[in-house]
Amino acid sequence: MAWWVLLGICVAVAGQQAVASSLPPPCDSEIYCTGELLRQVQQAKLFTDDKFFVDMPLKESPEVVLERFQKLVNETPGRDLSQEQLKVFVDENFSPRGQELENWEPPDWTDSPPLLQGIADKKLQSWARDLNAIWRQLGRQMKPEVKTSPDRHSLIYVPNPLIVPGGRFIEYYYWDSFWVIEGLLLSNMTATAKGMIENFLYLVDKLGHIPNGGRVYYERRSQPPFLTLMVESYWKHTNDTDFLRNNLRLLEAEYQFWQDHRAVNVSFWGKEYTLNCYNVQVGEPRPESYMKDVETAAGLDEGAREILWAELKSAAESGWDFSSRWFLPKSSLLEASLKDTKTSAIVPVDLNAILCRVEQLLATFYGVLGNNEKANLFQAAHEQRVAAIRAVLWSNSTEVWLDYNLLHHRHNEAFYPTNLMPLWMECGVDVATSEKALRYLESSSALSYPHGVPTSLVRTQQQWDLPNAWAPLQDVVISGLAKSSLPRAQELAFTLAQRWISMNLAVYEKYHYMYEKYDVEGDGKPGGGGEYQVQEGFGWTNGLALRLLHLYGDRLTSAGTLLFRSWLCVGACLVLSLI
Repeated sequence: MAWWVLLGICVAVAGQQAVASSLPPPCDSEIYCTGELLRQVQQAKLFTDDKFFVDMPLKESPEVVLERFQKLVNETPGRDLSQEQLKVFVDENFSPRGQELENWEPPDWTDSPPLLQGIADKKLQSWARDLNAIWRQLGRQMKPEVKTSPDRHSLIYVPNPLIVPGGRFIEYYYWDSFWVIEGLLLSNMTATAKGMIENFLYLVDKLGHIPNGGRVYYERRSQPPFLTLMVESYWKHTNDTDFLRNNLRLLEAEYQFWQDHRAVNVSFWGKEYTLNCYNVQVGEPRPESYMKDVETAAGLDEGAREILWAELKSAAESGWDFSSRWFLPKSSLLEASLKDTKTSAIVPVDLNAILCRVEQLLATFYGVLGNNEKANLFQAAHEQRVAAIRAVLWSNSTEVWLDYNLLHHRHNEAFYPTNLMPLWMECGVDVATSEKALRYLESSSALSYPHGVPTSLVRTQQQWDLPNAWAPLQDVVISGLAKSSLPRAQELAFTLAQRWISMNLAVYEKYHYMYEKYDVEGDGKPGGGGEYQVQEGFGWTNGLALRLLHLYGDRLTSAGTLLFRSWLCVGACLVLSLI
Protein backbone atom coordinates (compact mmCIF):
# COMPACT_ATOMS: atom_id res chain seq x y z
CA MET A 1 0.00 0.00 0.00
CA ALA A 2 1.34 3.47 -0.92
CA TRP A 3 2.64 5.62 1.95
CA TRP A 4 0.05 8.35 1.52
CA VAL A 5 -2.76 5.88 2.16
CA LEU A 6 -1.30 4.80 5.50
CA LEU A 7 -2.99 7.63 7.32
CA GLY A 8 -4.17 8.41 10.81
CA ILE A 9 -7.88 8.70 11.42
CA CYS A 10 -9.63 11.78 12.80
CA VAL A 11 -11.24 10.93 16.08
CA ALA A 12 -14.31 12.98 15.30
CA VAL A 13 -16.66 10.27 16.49
CA ALA A 14 -14.38 8.35 18.82
CA GLY A 15 -13.64 11.62 20.61
CA GLN A 16 -17.10 11.47 22.14
CA GLN A 17 -15.88 8.66 24.37
CA ALA A 18 -12.78 10.57 25.47
CA VAL A 19 -12.28 11.19 29.15
CA ALA A 20 -10.69 14.22 30.72
CA SER A 21 -7.49 12.44 31.71
CA SER A 22 -6.86 11.28 28.13
CA LEU A 23 -6.51 14.76 26.66
CA PRO A 24 -3.28 16.73 27.14
CA PRO A 25 -3.29 20.44 28.05
CA PRO A 26 -2.59 23.08 25.36
CA CYS A 27 1.11 22.90 26.27
CA ASP A 28 3.23 21.63 29.16
CA SER A 29 3.77 24.99 30.88
CA GLU A 30 2.21 25.03 34.36
CA ILE A 31 1.95 28.79 34.11
CA TYR A 32 0.83 29.55 30.57
CA CYS A 33 -1.25 26.48 29.71
CA THR A 34 -2.44 24.58 32.76
CA GLY A 35 -2.42 24.61 36.54
CA GLU A 36 -3.73 26.48 39.55
CA LEU A 37 -1.96 29.78 38.91
CA LEU A 38 -3.54 30.08 35.46
CA ARG A 39 -6.97 29.17 36.82
CA GLN A 40 -6.92 31.63 39.69
CA VAL A 41 -5.59 34.57 37.69
CA GLN A 42 -8.02 34.11 34.81
CA GLN A 43 -11.01 33.54 37.09
CA ALA A 44 -10.12 36.71 39.01
CA LYS A 45 -10.48 38.64 35.73
CA LEU A 46 -7.50 40.89 36.38
CA PHE A 47 -7.48 41.87 32.71
CA THR A 48 -10.20 42.77 30.23
CA ASP A 49 -8.74 40.21 27.81
CA ASP A 50 -7.60 36.76 29.01
CA LYS A 51 -4.85 36.83 26.39
CA PHE A 52 -3.02 39.62 28.22
CA PHE A 53 -1.97 37.49 31.20
CA VAL A 54 -0.67 34.53 29.18
CA ASP A 55 1.37 36.91 27.02
CA MET A 56 3.31 38.35 30.01
CA PRO A 57 6.97 37.28 30.42
CA LEU A 58 8.22 35.96 33.77
CA LYS A 59 10.72 37.93 35.84
CA GLU A 60 12.12 34.71 37.35
CA SER A 61 12.24 31.06 36.33
CA PRO A 62 8.93 29.14 36.26
CA GLU A 63 10.10 27.05 39.22
CA VAL A 64 10.67 30.12 41.38
CA VAL A 65 7.36 31.73 40.39
CA LEU A 66 5.39 28.53 41.03
CA GLU A 67 7.13 28.03 44.39
CA ARG A 68 6.20 31.57 45.44
CA PHE A 69 2.62 31.04 44.33
CA GLN A 70 2.30 27.74 46.18
CA LYS A 71 3.66 29.30 49.36
CA LEU A 72 1.08 32.06 49.11
CA VAL A 73 -1.71 29.55 48.48
CA ASN A 74 -0.67 27.47 51.49
CA GLU A 75 -0.84 30.57 53.69
CA THR A 76 -4.30 31.56 52.44
CA PRO A 77 -7.50 30.21 54.07
CA GLY A 78 -9.52 28.40 51.44
CA ARG A 79 -6.44 28.42 49.17
CA ASP A 80 -8.04 30.85 46.67
CA LEU A 81 -6.21 34.17 46.63
CA SER A 82 -8.12 37.43 46.57
CA GLN A 83 -8.13 39.58 43.45
CA GLU A 84 -5.83 42.07 45.18
CA GLN A 85 -3.39 39.33 46.24
CA LEU A 86 -3.30 38.02 42.68
CA LYS A 87 -2.77 41.48 41.25
CA VAL A 88 0.20 42.07 43.55
CA PHE A 89 1.60 38.62 42.75
CA VAL A 90 1.35 39.16 38.99
CA ASP A 91 2.92 42.62 39.24
CA GLU A 92 5.84 41.23 41.26
CA ASN A 93 6.51 38.17 39.12
CA PHE A 94 5.54 39.10 35.55
CA SER A 95 6.73 41.79 33.15
CA PRO A 96 4.27 43.81 31.06
CA ARG A 97 2.89 42.18 27.93
CA GLY A 98 4.91 42.89 24.79
CA GLN A 99 8.20 43.64 26.55
CA GLU A 100 9.88 40.68 24.86
CA LEU A 101 9.32 42.28 21.44
CA GLU A 102 10.74 45.45 19.99
CA ASN A 103 9.70 47.54 17.03
CA TRP A 104 11.59 46.72 13.86
CA GLU A 105 11.82 48.70 10.65
CA PRO A 106 12.29 46.39 7.66
CA PRO A 107 15.51 47.41 5.85
CA ASP A 108 14.02 46.47 2.47
CA TRP A 109 11.06 48.83 2.88
CA THR A 110 10.76 51.63 0.33
CA ASP A 111 8.17 54.37 0.09
CA SER A 112 7.65 53.91 -3.67
CA PRO A 113 7.44 50.23 -4.62
CA PRO A 114 6.85 49.53 -8.35
CA LEU A 115 3.33 48.36 -7.47
CA LEU A 116 2.24 52.00 -7.18
CA GLN A 117 2.99 52.75 -10.82
CA GLY A 118 0.44 50.20 -11.96
CA ILE A 119 -2.45 51.91 -10.16
CA ALA A 120 -4.15 54.34 -12.54
CA ASP A 121 -6.45 56.07 -10.04
CA LYS A 122 -4.41 58.69 -8.16
CA LYS A 123 -6.50 58.47 -5.01
CA LEU A 124 -6.11 54.69 -4.89
CA GLN A 125 -2.41 55.11 -5.59
CA SER A 126 -2.09 57.45 -2.61
CA TRP A 127 -4.00 54.99 -0.43
CA ALA A 128 -1.75 52.13 -1.57
CA ARG A 129 1.21 54.24 -0.48
CA ASP A 130 -0.40 54.51 2.98
CA LEU A 131 -0.93 50.74 3.09
CA ASN A 132 2.68 50.16 2.14
CA ALA A 133 3.75 52.46 5.01
CA ILE A 134 1.80 50.37 7.53
CA TRP A 135 4.35 47.53 7.14
CA ARG A 136 6.77 49.71 9.12
CA GLN A 137 4.25 50.00 11.97
CA LEU A 138 3.73 46.22 12.14
CA GLY A 139 7.40 45.16 12.10
CA ARG A 140 8.64 43.32 15.22
CA GLN A 141 11.70 41.37 16.30
CA MET A 142 12.26 39.25 19.39
CA LYS A 143 14.68 40.31 22.07
CA PRO A 144 17.62 37.93 22.73
CA GLU A 145 16.14 36.68 26.01
CA VAL A 146 13.30 34.94 24.15
CA LYS A 147 15.94 32.59 22.73
CA THR A 148 18.16 32.33 25.81
CA SER A 149 15.34 31.97 28.38
CA PRO A 150 12.44 30.39 26.51
CA ASP A 151 10.80 29.05 29.69
CA ARG A 152 10.24 32.62 30.90
CA HIS A 153 8.17 33.49 27.84
CA SER A 154 5.01 32.25 26.21
CA LEU A 155 6.38 33.59 22.93
CA ILE A 156 7.77 30.82 20.69
CA TYR A 157 11.16 31.91 19.38
CA VAL A 158 11.80 32.28 15.65
CA PRO A 159 15.09 33.58 14.21
CA ASN A 160 13.92 36.34 11.86
CA PRO A 161 11.98 39.59 12.34
CA LEU A 162 8.38 39.56 11.20
CA ILE A 163 5.23 41.49 10.39
CA VAL A 164 2.43 40.98 12.93
CA PRO A 165 -1.31 41.25 12.18
CA GLY A 166 -1.89 44.18 14.57
CA GLY A 167 -4.02 45.07 17.58
CA ARG A 168 -4.07 42.38 20.28
CA PHE A 169 -2.22 40.07 17.91
CA ILE A 170 1.36 41.11 18.65
CA GLU A 171 2.95 37.82 17.56
CA TYR A 172 3.04 35.89 14.29
CA TYR A 173 0.02 33.88 13.10
CA TYR A 174 0.06 31.09 10.57
CA TRP A 175 -2.60 31.63 7.92
CA ASP A 176 -2.66 35.42 8.39
CA SER A 177 0.91 35.44 7.16
CA PHE A 178 0.00 34.12 3.70
CA TRP A 179 -1.71 37.43 2.84
CA VAL A 180 0.94 39.44 4.66
CA ILE A 181 3.64 37.75 2.57
CA GLU A 182 1.64 38.35 -0.63
CA GLY A 183 1.53 42.04 0.26
CA LEU A 184 5.22 42.17 1.19
CA LEU A 185 6.23 40.66 -2.15
CA LEU A 186 4.11 43.24 -3.97
CA SER A 187 5.77 45.94 -1.84
CA ASN A 188 9.13 44.60 -3.08
CA MET A 189 10.05 43.51 0.46
CA THR A 190 11.40 40.16 -0.67
CA ALA A 191 13.91 39.72 2.16
CA THR A 192 11.25 40.34 4.82
CA ALA A 193 8.89 37.87 3.14
CA LYS A 194 11.64 35.27 2.88
CA GLY A 195 12.51 35.73 6.56
CA MET A 196 8.92 35.08 7.59
CA ILE A 197 8.76 31.92 5.48
CA GLU A 198 12.06 30.79 7.01
CA ASN A 199 10.52 31.29 10.46
CA PHE A 200 7.72 28.88 9.59
CA LEU A 201 10.17 26.37 8.14
CA TYR A 202 12.15 26.65 11.39
CA LEU A 203 8.98 25.78 13.34
CA VAL A 204 8.29 22.74 11.16
CA ASP A 205 11.85 21.57 11.75
CA LYS A 206 11.53 22.13 15.51
CA LEU A 207 7.93 21.07 16.21
CA GLY A 208 6.91 19.00 13.19
CA HIS A 209 4.15 21.48 12.32
CA ILE A 210 3.32 25.18 12.43
CA PRO A 211 1.35 26.31 15.49
CA ASN A 212 -1.78 28.44 15.21
CA GLY A 213 0.36 31.39 16.34
CA GLY A 214 3.57 32.31 18.07
CA ARG A 215 2.67 31.39 21.66
CA VAL A 216 3.13 28.15 23.57
CA TYR A 217 -0.60 28.00 24.27
CA TYR A 218 -1.14 27.62 20.49
CA GLU A 219 1.48 24.88 20.25
CA ARG A 220 -0.79 21.85 19.89
CA ARG A 221 -3.05 23.25 17.20
CA SER A 222 -2.27 24.57 13.75
CA GLN A 223 -4.14 26.64 11.14
CA PRO A 224 -4.98 26.20 7.43
CA PRO A 225 -1.75 24.85 5.85
CA PHE A 226 -0.63 27.69 3.60
CA LEU A 227 3.15 27.22 3.98
CA THR A 228 3.63 25.52 0.61
CA LEU A 229 1.57 28.26 -1.05
CA MET A 230 3.76 30.90 0.64
CA VAL A 231 6.82 29.19 -0.85
CA GLU A 232 5.12 29.09 -4.26
CA SER A 233 4.52 32.86 -4.12
CA TYR A 234 8.13 33.53 -3.10
CA TRP A 235 9.50 31.16 -5.75
CA LYS A 236 7.42 32.73 -8.53
CA HIS A 237 8.57 36.18 -7.41
CA THR A 238 12.28 35.31 -7.19
CA ASN A 239 12.84 32.09 -9.16
CA ASP A 240 14.98 31.04 -6.16
CA THR A 241 15.27 27.33 -6.92
CA ASP A 242 18.00 26.86 -4.30
CA PHE A 243 15.46 27.91 -1.66
CA LEU A 244 13.14 25.17 -2.94
CA ARG A 245 15.91 22.60 -2.91
CA ASN A 246 16.97 23.44 0.64
CA ASN A 247 13.48 23.41 2.14
CA LEU A 248 11.35 20.96 0.19
CA ARG A 249 11.83 18.27 2.84
CA LEU A 250 10.20 20.61 5.39
CA LEU A 251 7.24 21.30 3.11
CA GLU A 252 6.77 17.56 2.84
CA ALA A 253 7.12 17.21 6.62
CA GLU A 254 4.34 19.72 7.23
CA TYR A 255 2.11 17.94 4.72
CA GLN A 256 2.83 14.69 6.54
CA PHE A 257 1.69 16.23 9.84
CA TRP A 258 -1.75 16.79 8.35
CA GLN A 259 -1.81 13.28 6.93
CA ASP A 260 -0.67 11.64 10.15
CA HIS A 261 -2.80 13.64 12.59
CA ARG A 262 -5.74 15.17 10.72
CA ALA A 263 -6.89 12.49 8.27
CA VAL A 264 -10.24 10.72 8.16
CA ASN A 265 -11.53 7.75 6.18
CA VAL A 266 -14.96 8.38 4.70
CA SER A 267 -17.23 5.63 3.40
CA PHE A 268 -19.34 7.03 0.59
CA TRP A 269 -21.57 5.00 -1.72
CA GLY A 270 -19.67 1.82 -0.94
CA LYS A 271 -16.20 3.27 -1.47
CA GLU A 272 -13.53 4.43 0.98
CA TYR A 273 -11.93 7.86 0.60
CA THR A 274 -9.28 9.62 2.65
CA LEU A 275 -9.72 13.32 3.38
CA ASN A 276 -8.75 15.69 6.20
CA CYS A 277 -10.42 17.59 9.00
CA TYR A 278 -9.55 20.03 11.78
CA ASN A 279 -9.18 17.98 14.93
CA VAL A 280 -7.32 19.16 18.03
CA GLN A 281 -7.49 16.51 20.72
CA VAL A 282 -6.39 18.84 23.51
CA GLY A 283 -8.27 19.44 26.74
CA GLU A 284 -8.72 22.29 29.23
CA PRO A 285 -9.86 25.83 28.37
CA ARG A 286 -7.92 27.83 25.81
CA PRO A 287 -5.53 29.88 27.98
CA GLU A 288 -6.01 33.00 25.85
CA SER A 289 -9.82 32.76 26.18
CA TYR A 290 -9.94 30.90 29.47
CA MET A 291 -13.10 32.30 31.01
CA LYS A 292 -14.99 32.28 27.72
CA ASP A 293 -14.42 28.52 27.54
CA VAL A 294 -15.31 27.99 31.19
CA GLU A 295 -18.57 29.88 30.72
CA THR A 296 -19.39 28.07 27.47
CA ALA A 297 -18.96 24.67 29.16
CA ALA A 298 -21.00 25.60 32.26
CA GLY A 299 -23.43 22.85 33.25
CA LEU A 300 -21.55 20.04 31.51
CA ASP A 301 -19.88 17.15 33.30
CA GLU A 302 -16.10 16.85 33.26
CA GLY A 303 -15.86 14.54 30.25
CA ALA A 304 -18.28 16.62 28.17
CA ARG A 305 -16.39 19.80 29.08
CA GLU A 306 -13.10 18.35 27.87
CA ILE A 307 -14.66 17.21 24.61
CA LEU A 308 -16.24 20.62 24.02
CA TRP A 309 -12.96 22.41 24.75
CA ALA A 310 -11.22 20.16 22.22
CA GLU A 311 -13.88 21.04 19.64
CA LEU A 312 -13.46 24.76 20.30
CA LYS A 313 -9.71 24.40 19.73
CA SER A 314 -10.45 22.52 16.52
CA ALA A 315 -12.57 25.46 15.39
CA ALA A 316 -9.69 27.78 16.27
CA GLU A 317 -7.41 25.59 14.15
CA SER A 318 -9.72 26.19 11.19
CA GLY A 319 -9.22 29.93 11.55
CA TRP A 320 -13.01 30.29 11.86
CA ASP A 321 -13.38 30.82 15.60
CA PHE A 322 -16.32 30.74 15.75
CA SER A 323 -19.07 30.05 13.22
CA SER A 324 -22.37 28.31 12.54
CA ARG A 325 -20.31 26.27 10.11
CA TRP A 326 -19.08 24.08 12.97
CA PHE A 327 -22.40 23.71 14.80
CA LEU A 328 -24.25 20.41 14.90
CA PRO A 329 -27.37 20.49 12.70
CA LYS A 330 -30.48 21.76 14.47
CA SER A 331 -33.95 22.66 13.31
CA SER A 332 -32.64 26.23 13.12
CA LEU A 333 -29.07 27.49 13.26
CA LEU A 334 -30.45 30.42 15.21
CA GLU A 335 -31.10 27.97 18.06
CA ALA A 336 -27.50 26.71 18.05
CA SER A 337 -24.72 27.97 20.31
CA LEU A 338 -21.03 27.35 20.91
CA LYS A 339 -21.99 24.29 22.95
CA ASP A 340 -23.09 22.74 19.65
CA THR A 341 -19.61 23.07 18.12
CA LYS A 342 -18.43 19.78 16.60
CA THR A 343 -15.63 20.81 14.28
CA SER A 344 -13.86 17.45 14.17
CA ALA A 345 -16.98 15.79 12.76
CA ILE A 346 -16.92 17.98 9.67
CA VAL A 347 -14.88 17.37 6.51
CA PRO A 348 -14.26 20.95 5.31
CA VAL A 349 -14.08 21.96 1.67
CA ASP A 350 -11.37 24.57 2.21
CA LEU A 351 -8.88 22.39 4.10
CA ASN A 352 -9.09 19.64 1.52
CA ALA A 353 -8.85 22.06 -1.39
CA ILE A 354 -5.72 23.59 0.16
CA LEU A 355 -4.14 20.15 0.63
CA CYS A 356 -5.12 19.31 -2.93
CA ARG A 357 -3.11 22.33 -4.06
CA VAL A 358 -0.25 21.42 -1.71
CA GLU A 359 -0.01 17.95 -3.29
CA GLN A 360 0.04 19.46 -6.77
CA LEU A 361 2.73 21.95 -5.76
CA LEU A 362 4.89 19.29 -4.12
CA ALA A 363 4.66 17.28 -7.34
CA THR A 364 5.65 20.39 -9.31
CA PHE A 365 8.53 21.29 -6.99
CA TYR A 366 9.98 17.77 -7.06
CA GLY A 367 9.65 17.80 -10.85
CA VAL A 368 11.55 21.09 -11.09
CA LEU A 369 14.33 19.57 -8.97
CA GLY A 370 14.45 16.45 -11.12
CA ASN A 371 13.08 13.99 -8.56
CA ASN A 372 10.54 12.29 -10.80
CA GLU A 373 9.83 9.48 -8.34
CA LYS A 374 8.63 11.91 -5.67
CA ALA A 375 6.88 14.04 -8.30
CA ASN A 376 4.86 11.03 -9.46
CA LEU A 377 4.09 10.06 -5.87
CA PHE A 378 2.56 13.44 -5.05
CA GLN A 379 0.80 13.66 -8.40
CA ALA A 380 -0.90 10.35 -7.57
CA ALA A 381 -1.83 11.65 -4.10
CA HIS A 382 -3.25 14.78 -5.74
CA GLU A 383 -5.36 12.74 -8.15
CA GLN A 384 -6.67 10.59 -5.32
CA ARG A 385 -7.75 13.70 -3.44
CA VAL A 386 -9.42 15.19 -6.52
CA ALA A 387 -11.46 11.99 -6.79
CA ALA A 388 -12.28 12.04 -3.07
CA ILE A 389 -13.38 15.67 -3.14
CA ARG A 390 -15.53 15.02 -6.19
CA ALA A 391 -17.15 11.98 -4.56
CA VAL A 392 -17.63 13.25 -1.00
CA LEU A 393 -17.78 17.04 -1.10
CA TRP A 394 -19.47 17.79 -4.43
CA SER A 395 -23.24 18.10 -4.13
CA ASN A 396 -25.13 17.14 -7.28
CA SER A 397 -28.29 18.78 -5.99
CA THR A 398 -26.68 22.11 -5.06
CA GLU A 399 -24.03 21.92 -7.79
CA VAL A 400 -21.21 23.15 -5.62
CA TRP A 401 -18.79 21.75 -3.03
CA LEU A 402 -20.17 21.47 0.51
CA ASP A 403 -18.73 20.50 3.90
CA TYR A 404 -19.63 16.93 4.86
CA ASN A 405 -20.86 15.99 8.35
CA LEU A 406 -19.47 12.61 9.46
CA LEU A 407 -21.94 12.17 12.32
CA HIS A 408 -25.08 12.86 10.30
CA HIS A 409 -23.76 11.61 6.93
CA ARG A 410 -24.94 14.65 5.02
CA HIS A 411 -23.74 17.89 3.48
CA ASN A 412 -24.10 21.27 5.13
CA GLU A 413 -26.11 23.13 2.49
CA ALA A 414 -25.59 26.58 4.03
CA PHE A 415 -23.66 29.18 2.05
CA TYR A 416 -20.04 29.82 3.00
CA PRO A 417 -17.47 31.41 0.66
CA THR A 418 -15.25 28.36 1.21
CA ASN A 419 -17.78 26.32 -0.77
CA LEU A 420 -15.92 27.81 -3.75
CA MET A 421 -12.38 27.09 -2.49
CA PRO A 422 -11.61 24.42 -5.15
CA LEU A 423 -11.93 27.12 -7.83
CA TRP A 424 -9.07 29.09 -6.27
CA MET A 425 -6.98 25.99 -5.51
CA GLU A 426 -7.66 24.61 -9.03
CA CYS A 427 -8.62 21.25 -7.61
CA GLY A 428 -10.36 19.10 -10.20
CA VAL A 429 -12.12 22.06 -11.81
CA ASP A 430 -13.21 22.01 -15.46
CA VAL A 431 -15.34 24.44 -17.46
CA ALA A 432 -18.59 22.65 -16.65
CA THR A 433 -17.85 22.58 -12.91
CA SER A 434 -16.81 26.22 -12.98
CA GLU A 435 -20.08 27.17 -14.69
CA LYS A 436 -22.14 25.30 -12.10
CA ALA A 437 -20.26 26.88 -9.19
CA LEU A 438 -20.71 30.31 -10.76
CA ARG A 439 -24.46 29.76 -11.12
CA TYR A 440 -24.58 28.66 -7.48
CA LEU A 441 -22.94 31.90 -6.39
CA GLU A 442 -25.13 34.02 -8.66
CA SER A 443 -28.31 32.41 -7.35
CA SER A 444 -27.33 32.89 -3.71
CA SER A 445 -28.13 36.09 -1.83
CA ALA A 446 -24.43 36.45 -0.99
CA LEU A 447 -23.98 38.86 -3.90
CA SER A 448 -26.72 41.18 -2.70
CA TYR A 449 -24.48 42.87 -0.13
CA PRO A 450 -22.77 46.01 -1.46
CA HIS A 451 -19.68 45.87 0.77
CA GLY A 452 -18.38 42.35 0.15
CA VAL A 453 -19.23 38.67 0.33
CA PRO A 454 -20.51 37.78 3.82
CA THR A 455 -18.96 34.92 5.78
CA SER A 456 -22.35 33.20 5.96
CA LEU A 457 -26.01 34.07 5.60
CA VAL A 458 -26.79 33.25 9.24
CA ARG A 459 -26.75 35.63 12.23
CA THR A 460 -25.36 33.96 15.33
CA GLN A 461 -23.34 36.72 17.07
CA GLN A 462 -20.23 34.74 16.08
CA GLN A 463 -17.58 36.69 14.20
CA TRP A 464 -17.37 34.18 11.33
CA ASP A 465 -21.02 34.65 10.37
CA LEU A 466 -23.27 37.38 8.95
CA PRO A 467 -22.78 40.35 8.82
CA ASN A 468 -18.98 40.09 8.89
CA ALA A 469 -16.74 39.86 5.85
CA TRP A 470 -13.06 38.91 6.02
CA ALA A 471 -10.23 39.54 3.57
CA PRO A 472 -9.23 35.86 3.18
CA LEU A 473 -12.76 34.88 2.18
CA GLN A 474 -12.99 37.70 -0.36
CA ASP A 475 -9.81 36.28 -1.85
CA VAL A 476 -11.31 32.79 -1.98
CA VAL A 477 -14.18 34.04 -4.12
CA ILE A 478 -12.40 36.70 -6.19
CA SER A 479 -9.31 34.63 -7.01
CA GLY A 480 -11.43 31.57 -7.72
CA LEU A 481 -13.59 33.47 -10.19
CA ALA A 482 -10.58 35.20 -11.74
CA LYS A 483 -8.98 31.84 -12.55
CA SER A 484 -12.05 30.71 -14.47
CA SER A 485 -12.01 30.76 -18.27
CA LEU A 486 -15.58 32.08 -18.20
CA PRO A 487 -15.74 35.82 -19.03
CA ARG A 488 -18.79 36.18 -16.77
CA ALA A 489 -16.83 34.80 -13.83
CA GLN A 490 -13.86 37.06 -14.52
CA GLU A 491 -16.08 40.13 -14.67
CA LEU A 492 -17.79 39.17 -11.41
CA ALA A 493 -14.33 38.83 -9.84
CA PHE A 494 -13.57 42.42 -10.81
CA THR A 495 -16.96 43.64 -9.54
CA LEU A 496 -16.35 42.03 -6.15
CA ALA A 497 -12.82 43.43 -6.05
CA GLN A 498 -14.19 46.92 -6.71
CA ARG A 499 -16.77 46.52 -3.93
CA TRP A 500 -14.16 45.38 -1.42
CA ILE A 501 -11.64 48.08 -2.32
CA SER A 502 -14.34 50.77 -2.23
CA MET A 503 -15.49 49.68 1.21
CA ASN A 504 -11.93 49.36 2.57
CA LEU A 505 -11.09 52.84 1.31
CA ALA A 506 -14.31 54.40 2.62
CA VAL A 507 -13.78 52.93 6.10
CA TYR A 508 -10.12 53.96 6.04
CA GLU A 509 -11.08 57.53 5.19
CA LYS A 510 -13.69 57.54 7.95
CA TYR A 511 -11.71 55.89 10.78
CA HIS A 512 -8.08 56.18 9.54
CA TYR A 513 -7.44 52.48 10.16
CA MET A 514 -7.52 49.16 8.35
CA TYR A 515 -9.40 46.41 10.20
CA GLU A 516 -9.34 42.64 10.50
CA LYS A 517 -13.01 42.32 9.45
CA TYR A 518 -15.81 44.49 8.09
CA ASP A 519 -19.59 44.73 8.27
CA VAL A 520 -21.22 44.06 4.88
CA GLU A 521 -24.33 45.94 5.93
CA GLY A 522 -25.05 49.47 7.07
CA ASP A 523 -22.96 52.54 6.38
CA GLY A 524 -19.58 50.89 6.01
CA LYS A 525 -17.83 50.10 9.26
CA PRO A 526 -15.57 47.57 10.99
CA GLY A 527 -17.06 44.18 11.83
CA GLY A 528 -18.09 43.00 15.28
CA GLY A 529 -19.15 40.00 17.33
CA GLY A 530 -16.95 37.24 18.69
CA GLU A 531 -14.77 37.20 21.80
CA TYR A 532 -12.92 40.51 21.47
CA GLN A 533 -13.21 43.99 19.98
CA VAL A 534 -12.43 44.42 16.28
CA GLN A 535 -8.68 44.85 15.76
CA GLU A 536 -6.78 47.48 13.80
CA GLY A 537 -3.72 46.99 11.64
CA PHE A 538 -4.31 44.85 9.81
CA GLY A 539 -1.97 42.42 8.11
CA TRP A 540 -4.16 40.26 5.90
CA THR A 541 -6.55 43.08 4.99
CA ASN A 542 -3.64 45.23 3.82
CA GLY A 543 -2.10 42.33 1.92
CA LEU A 544 -5.28 41.55 0.01
CA ALA A 545 -5.95 45.23 -0.75
CA LEU A 546 -2.47 45.54 -2.29
CA ARG A 547 -3.02 42.33 -4.23
CA LEU A 548 -6.32 43.55 -5.70
CA LEU A 549 -4.77 46.92 -6.53
CA HIS A 550 -2.02 45.02 -8.33
CA LEU A 551 -4.41 42.74 -10.24
CA TYR A 552 -6.91 45.40 -11.24
CA GLY A 553 -4.94 48.63 -10.84
CA ASP A 554 -5.73 49.72 -14.39
CA ARG A 555 -9.50 49.39 -13.79
CA LEU A 556 -10.25 50.00 -10.12
CA THR A 557 -11.48 53.46 -9.30
CA SER A 558 -11.96 55.53 -6.18
CA ALA A 559 -15.20 56.70 -7.79
CA GLY A 560 -16.47 53.35 -6.59
CA THR A 561 -16.23 54.84 -3.10
CA LEU A 562 -18.61 57.58 -4.18
CA LEU A 563 -20.99 54.96 -5.57
CA PHE A 564 -20.68 53.13 -2.25
CA ARG A 565 -21.75 56.30 -0.43
CA SER A 566 -24.47 57.04 -2.99
CA TRP A 567 -25.93 53.59 -2.41
CA LEU A 568 -26.07 54.39 1.30
CA CYS A 569 -27.85 57.67 0.58
CA VAL A 570 -30.38 55.90 -1.62
CA GLY A 571 -30.97 53.35 1.13
CA ALA A 572 -31.43 56.10 3.71
CA CYS A 573 -33.89 57.95 1.48
CA LEU A 574 -35.92 54.80 0.95
CA VAL A 575 -36.10 54.25 4.69
CA LEU A 576 -37.17 57.85 5.29
CA SER A 577 -39.84 57.60 2.61
CA LEU A 578 -41.40 54.70 4.47
CA ILE A 579 -41.60 56.54 7.78
